[in-house]
Amino acid sequence: MTFHNREHESNLIRLMLKDKSNPKDMERLAMFYILAGNSDLYSKVNQIYDFDEHLIKLECLTNRSVDLCSSARELVKLGFNLYNGYEDENFTPMDILSNLDSENYSLAIESFNVRFGYSSIEEVNEEDDEIEM
Repeated sequence: MTFHNREHESNLIRLMLKDKSNPKDMERLAMFYILAGNSDLYSKVNQIYDFDEHLIKLECLTNRSVDLCSSARELVKLGFNLYNGYEDENFTPMDILSNLDSENYSLAIESFNVRFGYSSIEEVNEEDDEIEM
């Protein structure tokens, strides 16, 4: 699993521990990977996911209760889709990926690898700040 930086990795670990998620729950791991890798989404994670009930908060998309820019909104949709198959009328790969900057694009692409088990644990690359797991 490739992380953007050490903060991304530590954010993911915090989310998994807070939720008491099974590390083999690839659906939840993929969603948390996205939420942990975007600082705006990570700061709003309690408005996006209910840690007590272990459920996504769909209303964050439907009633606009959470202030999300267009790229953050697309990442949340993708995370929800990878978690439980969420779809709406504007949910296509083109809709999602075309609204992302390069950092969020790589976050989205890697989330597919996480969800479908194509990420492997590798050593930390110390030369740059990108970490692979």
